[in-house]
Amino acid sequence: MNRVLVRMPLAGAADVVAARQAAHRVAERLGLDRQAQTRIATAVSEIARNAVAHAGGGEVEFAADAPAQPQHLCVSVSDRGGGIAELDAMLSGQKSFPPGRGTGLLSARRLVDRFEIDSTPAGTTVRLAQRIPRAATARLTAPALQAVGAGLGGTQADPLAVLHEQDRELIQSLTDLQERQAEAARLNRELEETNRGVVALYSELDQKAEQLRSASDMKSRFLSHMSHEFRTPLNSILALSRLLADGVDGELNREQQRQVEYIRRSAQGLLDMVNDLLDLAKVEAGKLDIRPTTFTVQELFAGLRGSLKPLLVNPAVDLLFDDPAGLPEVRADEQKLAQVLRNLISNALKFTQQGHVRVGARHDTAAGRIVFTVEDTGIGIAPEHLDTIFEEFEQVQGALQRGGTGLGLPLSRRLAQLMGGDVTVRSTPGAGSTFELFLPVRYGSFAAPPAQAEGAMEDAPQLVVIDDEEAFRYVIRHIAQDAGLRVLEAADGEAGLALVRDSRPDLVILDLHMPRLDGFAVLRALAADAALRATPVVVCTSQALTLEHKRALAAAYAIVPKHDVSRDGLTALINNVVNERRGFA
Repeated sequence: MNRVLVRMPLAGAADVVAARQAAHRVAERLGLDRQAQTRIATAVSEIARNAVAHAGGGEVEFAADAPAQPQHLCVSVSDRGGGIAELDAMLSGQKSFPPGRGTGLLSARRLVDRFEIDSTPAGTTVRLAQRIPRAATARLTAPALQAVGAGLGGTQADPLAVLHEQDRELIQSLTDLQERQAEAARLNRELEETNRGVVALYSELDQKAEQLRSASDMKSRFLSHMSHEFRTPLNSILALSRLLADGVDGELNREQQRQVEYIRRSAQGLLDMVNDLLDLAKVEAGKLDIRPTTFTVQELFAGLRGSLKPLLVNPAVDLLFDDPAGLPEVRADEQKLAQVLRNLISNALKFTQQGHVRVGARHDTAAGRIVFTVEDTGIGIAPEHLDTIFEEFEQVQGALQRGGTGLGLPLSRRLAQLMGGDVTVRSTPGAGSTFELFLPVRYGSFAAPPAQAEGAMEDAPQLVVIDDEEAFRYVIRHIAQDAGLRVLEAADGEAGLALVRDSRPDLVILDLHMPRLDGFAVLRALAADAALRATPVVVCTSQALTLEHKRALAAAYAIVPKHDVSRDGLTALINNVVNERRGFA
């Protein structure tokens, strides 16, 4: 309930001035700051002027809603005019007020915290409210509110004093404006300095990234070189130990046989680590080739049974292979697939003390892939370590950890991804783990529902190649068609952009230097089109890219130098893009 402070009549121009002055004083006594005082006084002046000029007069009431939270200074201006026709349309801007009428309403509404208006043919009432600062509300007791209104009613306004007060308010507003402009200029200078710092930081980060790439290349070359150097003497040690064990130069006694066997196992373990390092270096350098062949899961499992027999040293653990009958033939790199499964199975045997390790496979027809599973009843893996085990040289310490490099699982995942698949794990500590290897049924194919796996060519994913070099388009066309894609070609950026708009492809391969419209302009046009900006674009260029170039290509899915384009790498990239695009990743 509002507590009325004072009421004042509105009959002429002097009453409008008095109402403005009263609004200023009431706001000041209620603790409003200087800016809020000016805002409410100006709003009251505008509404009071409308009441006198267009409705023949009225009344203004000042009150405080003291019990409410937050509290407000409330001003009500009422008149006995004929009302405002089509008020809602006027206030919403759909219609304009007649010249010289009603414009004060819109100005007043912008000046106060709350604005309400009721208009009927019997008159109009405008209610304005300005929030009272929280620090001042504690002082607004009943006697204090009574004192605020005392002496205001009936006071004759001095026009010169009011004019002087308005001039002072205007000067103060101009001063505040100048201060804000100075503050804005200072912030702009700070922003410019920050931007220069950000640009310098980007340049430094780019240099650091280049140094890291160089260091990574050097590491890969070092690992590759040292792995080759280690393999020769290790193979010699293994060969010599076999000669000794076979007794070629004389029979060994039992103790010597045991010592030679220890030498052979140690050399074999070291050779396995060296081979993992070499494979990892090749994967990182992009030099590990995929050699797909067609084989059955039965043949794969038969080979694994034989190669894994030496690892079955614990009679309390059974190695079981599910019957893979009914599964389709697989086209993949059989050697690398076997390597991944051997790593998963040997890890499972290593961390299982009793129970079983079960190897199985199933055909995920919805995604067009084979899912190999290695499930064990071992010690399991804690949730916080499920990601760590796939990091290079990282090992989860435990009672059954017996050395190693920590490369087996990271290399397995890298190989699976290189073949268009992935490795995942779920585990419960103390109950065992299940590793799953996902692999396309046919290497280089895309994941698709059954109707498309056997489907017509028109349902296959579509690729648009935009390049002015005919030979490069020929290379991309053959690689993409072998991967099961339809290919459209354009020899310049303008034609390529039109082709993308018409065909809505799953993937675009884009050159940068082209006639009529270069690759940068094509990429900008695609990014600006809401219907096309989600289309993955792979930039293939022979140009040496600067930091500015790379920023301009930020919307690209990937940037591949033309000299790095290979059948295996591009096929894997196409497979990943199409699977993500169609939701089967």
